[in-house]
Amino acid sequence: MAVDELQAIIQRCQILEEADFKGEDFNLFQVAGQKCLEDGYAAQLLEVIQNEKNKVIIKNMGWNLISPLVRCIFMYKQEDDKREHCLRILDQLAQLCNPKELFLGLLEQIEQTSGEQVCQTVMLLLQPLQTVLLKLQNKKAYSVGLSLAMIMNQLTPLPVPYTKQQIQEDKLGLCQCCNAVVDFAKPFVSEVVKNMEKSSEYNDMELKEELIKFCMQSLKYPLLTAQLEHLEGIEEHPFRHFATEITVSAVEIDYGVCRASGPVHHCLLLILSNILITCKYIWLMQFNVAGFFSSSPSYLLLCNMTHIEVLLKRTEESVLSKGLDLFESCLLRMEDNSLLHHYLELRGFINVPQDLVKIMTLCPMEHMRKKSLNILQLFIDKFDTEGKYTLFRCLLKTSNHAGVEGYIIKNIKDQIHLALMKENDNIWFTGHHLISLLDLVLSLPEGAETDLLQNSDRIMASLNLLRYLVIKDCESDNQTGAWTTLGKIEQNFLKPLRVGLNMSKAHYEAEIKNKKENRKEAPSSNTVCSVTVSGEKMPAMTTGMQLQVLHSALFTFDLIESVLARVEELIEVKTKAVMDGNS
Repeated sequence: MAVDELQAIIQRCQILEEADFKGEDFNLFQVAGQKCLEDGYAAQLLEVIQNEKNKVIIKNMGWNLISPLVRCIFMYKQEDDKREHCLRILDQLAQLCNPKELFLGLLEQIEQTSGEQVCQTVMLLLQPLQTVLLKLQNKKAYSVGLSLAMIMNQLTPLPVPYTKQQIQEDKLGLCQCCNAVVDFAKPFVSEVVKNMEKSSEYNDMELKEELIKFCMQSLKYPLLTAQLEHLEGIEEHPFRHFATEITVSAVEIDYGVCRASGPVHHCLLLILSNILITCKYIWLMQFNVAGFFSSSPSYLLLCNMTHIEVLLKRTEESVLSKGLDLFESCLLRMEDNSLLHHYLELRGFINVPQDLVKIMTLCPMEHMRKKSLNILQLFIDKFDTEGKYTLFRCLLKTSNHAGVEGYIIKNIKDQIHLALMKENDNIWFTGHHLISLLDLVLSLPEGAETDLLQNSDRIMASLNLLRYLVIKDCESDNQTGAWTTLGKIEQNFLKPLRVGLNMSKAHYEAEIKNKKENRKEAPSSNTVCSVTVSGEKMPAMTTGMQLQVLHSALFTFDLIESVLARVEELIEVKTKAVMDGNS
């Protein structure tokens, strides 16, 4: 019988001194203990372990039971008494065993687990592992760091639940496990904080550094890809709670280092930046981030710009959204027109708006495209006048997208309007600076050969801007300087546009005529074929569908032509009025 075998080994070892235990004794104890567990005698094994006479034996040999004990716990059902006995054995081993030996046994068990049992195993062993670590005297910081690294290494391959349903189901137990790991780390965070409170010259950096590593790793996984927004129907959002706890821990650990210098200060800034990336809503709702920084909101943006740039280059929605959230939260802290133009000399401040443009034009997710557009406008609004001017020039040269260029030109028009309404001089959107900007705006990339359909958004915005200038800025005042360069505008923009319109309309009218004639000759109007519009081959479509596309293109040309005609008419009327006034 398994219990009899165990008792025989116990009686044999009770008469031995601790130093006289041999390898054979360890093996016999492990085999007998394992057999007791597998045969259902967990209650009897528990009695043996609780017996005061066996204290020395359990201290030295008990850790060998961890592996079979974990297997049996998972084998029994939740309500089974045998499972409860096994859990009590695990608790007793944590209290009685040699901390160093048990620590290695627990860590080995965590390392060996895989698949669906990872979270279950980790959550089962966290409490005894914490108990053991709190007992360690030597290499405590190293052991805590090794434990956290091992746990996170095992969790990282698991998929992070993202949708509301996935979070609620939590099939693998990751949501629950992550919060259990945070609770596991709390006593060690408290220890660091307590020692720092006792002495402002607390120099034991090892435990602090290990805990900081854990915070940083947690920000990358699971928080970088986790859904952190409030989800209706989930009262206690597991990842929001996890983010809050990680944030609190990071701040508590390194609060006193804010005034430090060197690598530690750099590490703190990195932590706070990443916390903002992954915990935007947590910061906004529960923490006064501004209180952490003695510097301006523009400095906070500066500190985070590199991280924003990295995140906006990613394509995963969960990561990209955090980059947009971080950028937005930094910008919302700033007053309009408060961001100095000098910041545009820094690479990130030029690259990030270009990244926003790529998201606006290439991202397959509509809500991301719209959010990027809103944030770009927010970014524009924060710059001073010279900054806006510089940013507009940059985006006009780099966006390579007619829709974006049209949007920027509309912003230029708004700035000109503000310049004309204000009494104080605005040198950037009037006079020679504006003339230089108008050279970019009021031109066709390839002259009369420009693809007018593809560039229609930009062309319409340019015409509307020119119409505004002609109406609002009298030639006699010429505040904007547009009248000075009118000849150049006519030569580089209006005349080639008129020629291009005539050629384009003639081409499309001929195409329509050709399609109609072909349809009359064909036995069926539902013949499927292809058509090329604006240099791009359209999907296969019937003749009727092709005609709709071609008529739509003609309508766009007519719209451009009507605005062009109005602009030419206004210029002629105003020019004549000035000439009549001078005669």
